This record gives sequence, structure tokens and C-alpha cells, in this order.
Amino acid sequence: MWAYEHSVDSGASAAAIWDVWADVPGWPDWNAGVEKIEIDGEFAPGTRFRMTPPGEEAIELRLTEVVRHERFTDIMDAGDFVVTTVHRLEPLPGGGTRVVYRTEITGAAAAEVGPQLGPAITGDFPEVLAALVKRAEG
Repeated sequence: MWAYEHSVDSGASAAAIWDVWADVPGWPDWNAGVEKIEIDGEFAPGTRFRMTPPGEEAIELRLTEVVRHERFTDIMDAGDFVVTTVHRLEPLPGGGTRVVYRTEITGAAAAEVGPQLGPAITGDFPEVLAALVKRAEG
């Protein structure tokens, strides 16, 4: 297994951050790692979406868990490895919210692909989380 986690603290409420997440078609407006995105339904477990990073092919993902104002999880299943990303909101003492992104690569090929693919997927997490909270703090 390969894993990476990054977090940032924000003065925004969990509801404000959630509203930015739940507006999937709006992700390219604040996430430079998303050139285009298409979602096949509601922001709910089982829904598939295709995310196209700049200059790359689209990647198909599926929402596996959605808990309003708390967290959502998406997976990309490549057969011999699975990329799981958990997006979590944690209340901070005194107000505000900690935003946590955690990516794990598991499966038979995880040890082989994780060290190269993992940093490519998560390398922009600091910038993405900064842009997310900036948008939510509006």
C-alpha cells in the first residue's frame, strides 16, 4: 500500500466547504488540476464521474461514500490497483474546519505503481486545498 495525507485549516464552515465540493461541475473554477469534469448524476454514493487533468486523458472515478458536511470518498479502479481518496472535514476548536485529503493506492500492483503514481496524483494537494478554502471563505 502507498498512502499520502495533507490537511489545511480554514476559517470556513464545513457547510461552506461542502457547497464547493458538491458543485462538481464547478471544480475546474478552483482546482487547477481539473481541466474538465462530467458527473453522471447526483453527488451521492455510486455516482460515476470523469475528470480530465490538463493535457491528459479523462480518468473515471466513482463516489463510494458521501456524508454531507463530513466527508466523501472516491475510487479509481484500475484492476490490479485501486486509488482511493478520502476528502474529510473536521471541526476545529473555537470554530473553523480542518480539510483533509488522504489518498491510498492498494491492490496487487500497489507496491509497483504507488511510488510513481501516488506523488503524481497528490503532488498538487497543497495548492488544491489552498484554493478550496479560499473559495469557501469567499
